[in-house]
Amino acid sequence: MQNSDKIHNTIIIGSGPAGLTAALYAARAELKPLVLAGYKPGGQLMDTTEVENYPGFVNGIQGPELMDNMMKQIARFGAEVINENAESVDFSKSPFTVKTEKTEYKAKTVIIATGAEAKWLDLPNEQRLRGHGVSACATCDGFFFKGKEVVVVGGGDTAMEEATFLTRFATKVTIIHRRDEFRASKIMLKRAQDNPKISFVTDVTVTDVLGENSVEGVKFKDNKTGEEKVVNAQGYFSAIGHVPTTKIFAVAGVETDEKGYIKVQGFSKTNIEGVFVAGDVNDPRYRQAVVAAGMGCMAALDVEKYLAEHE
Repeated sequence: MQNSDKIHNTIIIGSGPAGLTAALYAARAELKPLVLAGYKPGGQLMDTTEVENYPGFVNGIQGPELMDNMMKQIARFGAEVINENAESVDFSKSPFTVKTEKTEYKAKTVIIATGAEAKWLDLPNEQRLRGHGVSACATCDGFFFKGKEVVVVGGGDTAMEEATFLTRFATKVTIIHRRDEFRASKIMLKRAQDNPKISFVTDVTVTDVLGENSVEGVKFKDNKTGEEKVVNAQGYFSAIGHVPTTKIFAVAGVETDEKGYIKVQGFSKTNIEGVFVAGDVNDPRYRQAVVAAGMGCMAALDVEKYLAEHE
């Protein structure tokens, strides 16, 4: 493993809207940030086709194009981007150490912006059809299902909330759940049950998403009889939860909640002085690109202030 002798002002781990916005503000403040973008730069928006709810784009923009624009913008101000995954961190002493597979980097501050990933059922065609009718974000993609029938998989509050939201656009929403009982709160469940556009299929196991180039249906198996059935749908929404990418930070002493999301003190500070956080990695509620970008801005401004106070 190579050792980088340079001590960076800040290392930003992650390259979604939070990480790249943090890099933009840090670079403009002449902090010369290093961005560890991972082997798949751009975050979850790289799997999103049309983004219509990010301010400033009248006709919308493709997710990968938006992230490419952000990358070019931070490069213009001198941010350094390296496509390596952070594999471990040492926050026990300053300067902090961030190790990738290839190199050991050091920094006075770190911004964690590693995001969260939607949970999936690992069905044969689930990933193949992502962005072509398969989604994990109703508020991001619901608009594209005007006049269509969709399926929501899940039984918690998220599933009820996503299904209720989708009734604004879809003609029919079918909630498919593997059990007879729901984890959702009574008020969220009743709201969904009272909605005439929502129907329920329970005690079944989803076995595949159907369709060549776009979603055409969802196949499921009755848990009691083993009988297989298909529900017609042009959209499939996974609503079985998200997993924040926080494992290496929790091991290094960063405080997380019971679901693994990083706790903040104030807006972006973690329990470790000099370590900050932004984006979905500490946001289980909103999970929107524009919110993540705002949090990236806050983290960079907090880093700038911290460095000024500790010089």
